[in-house]
Amino acid sequence: MRAGTVPPAPEKVRPRSGGPRRARTADGGRRKREFTTRRGLTIAAFMAPAALFVAFFTYYPMIAGSQMAFRNWNLSDLTDTSFVGFGNFKAVFGDPLWGTVLSNTALWVVASIVPQLVIGFALALWLRRRFRFRGLYQALIFFPWAISGFLIGILFRWMFNSEFGVVNDLLMKASLIDEPVAWLADPKTAMVAIIVANIWYGVTFFAIMILAALQSIPDEIYEAAALDGAGKVRTLFQITIPYIRATLALTVLLRVIWIFNFPDIIFGTTGGGPNNETHIVTTWMITIMQQGDYGRASALGLLIVAGLLLFSVFYLTATKEKGVRR
Repeated sequence: MRAGTVPPAPEKVRPRSGGPRRARTADGGRRKREFTTRRGLTIAAFMAPAALFVAFFTYYPMIAGSQMAFRNWNLSDLTDTSFVGFGNFKAVFGDPLWGTVLSNTALWVVASIVPQLVIGFALALWLRRRFRFRGLYQALIFFPWAISGFLIGILFRWMFNSEFGVVNDLLMKASLIDEPVAWLADPKTAMVAIIVANIWYGVTFFAIMILAALQSIPDEIYEAAALDGAGKVRTLFQITIPYIRATLALTVLLRVIWIFNFPDIIFGTTGGGPNNETHIVTTWMITIMQQGDYGRASALGLLIVAGLLLFSVFYLTATKEKGVRR
């Protein structure tokens, strides 16, 4: 630097926008904020309204309903709400409809879940491919999930009507039947009708969940399998299904629980008839409650909760042993 020259002033370091920077650790990472009592109280204050809402509208009715199961709680005589122990449970087990309700529930769940899984899986595989108007087809397939189950039940009640239903009309035009079938008047055909309606409604859920899982599979895996000469069937059972096995297991568990507790379609189509022959446990519980016997309905509700809890534990244990978790 020449003598007499003034050195340039150093440039000012401008602070970055967005407020003060957090302190960094020696390895360059950001230091975590310390958890203080004030911060904990702030988090608790934000969570308190939601916690109170859930406690008041979920846990309080649950506890109140549970104590009803052990009392003589009938709207016909509220002057006697004495403790009866397991009397309400004995009344449930001794009811002539108990066996029919159990068999209908098992048929309702199994006959609905298997076709829903198979059809939903096939639709998800089809929708994963790129083709024209794929978004439109996805919207049409996912549309039923946005409709109320009770409205779907009413829709299928008209479709299966013995006089002017579209199902009988199509079957007669196809020469599959000679005369109209009273679908909702016969207990056997009535169960078929409500199961068909439930399958149509639940396929969408499987398609949504499985499609989301399929989109997480890298395309490189399929390209490597194609280079190795793997066919479509081998790719399906050795790559696709193992990769999304955890999602499949969780989806099946959630759907079993929802179908078990899904009386909407049955009330919209048959209402539990004819002659109470299409009742499942949840529709039967609601019917008992409508009759005013809250004690017996609460006992049946506790049995439902206990049964689903045991099923969930055994199911998760079995799927974990088979290596469902990745």
